Amino acid sequence: AGLWTVFTLGGVGSKPTPQLEQCSPLANQSLLLLLVLANLTDAPDTPNPYRQAVTSFKNTQDSTAFSSSNPHAFQINFNSLYTALCEQQRSDQATLLLYMLLHQNSNVRTYVLARTDIENLV
Repeated sequence: AGLWTVFTLGGVGSKPTPQLEQCSPLANQSLLLLLVLANLTDAPDTPNPYRQAVTSFKNTQDSTAFSSSNPHAFQINFNSLYTALCEQQRSDQATLLLYMLLHQNSNVRTYVLARTDIENLV
């Protein structure tokens, strides 16, 4: 539930405000923490579990079977994530999360490229 709050930036459907930090400070701090943890360097013998989770999560609405071979794998609703990212693009943290997801998670990249309303994000 906490990770869902981070990915939806404090709640989908809330009206965007100019001051993201004032409207949902917990979501803002959680997003910053997620970005820091996901960008830590890997140890020689163990990969970064946060990076593995961020780069491999899948869509809950995907029809393919969800394999649990990756211990850090989880599913999230990409439509809600996309909506939250579109609403929060004035935030540097949200833009950095979008950049990281587009470059490192092929599932998110495929979903975003398949959207017909990409102008909302741009």
